[in-house]
Amino acid sequence: QVQLVESGGGLVQAGGSLRLSCAASGRTFSLYAMGWFRQAPGKEREFVASINWRGQNTYYADSVKGRFTISRDNAKNTVYLQMNSLKPEDTADYYCAADRDSRGIQQGPGKYDYWGQGTQVTVSS
Repeated sequence: QVQLVESGGGLVQAGGSLRLSCAASGRTFSLYAMGWFRQAPGKEREFVASINWRGQNTYYADSVKGRFTISRDNAKNTVYLQMNSLKPEDTADYYCAADRDSRGIQQGPGKYDYWGQGTQVTVSS
């Protein structure tokens, strides 16, 4: 069992930056791949980024590639999402998720086993 708690969301102007954190409980955190997803009002939850268990391999949605960076610190049981050059269309609730498939290649929300409660990101124009 893994419990996930996101933090770091907030209101930012377009072009600004935010860093989201996701703290995980449990001694097996390092065995899981981690992902970030987002869901805007009235839209389906969508993949943002993922990282494999060792942090060597990362994957990004085309819409955030070059602007967002996912990373993890297994010693701190934490995964991060650094978001730069934010745009109003990045406004959404952001969720971290853990996947028992440690490769980090999964992009479908249904492939992930554990979810946090989400943190809200609002980008003003």
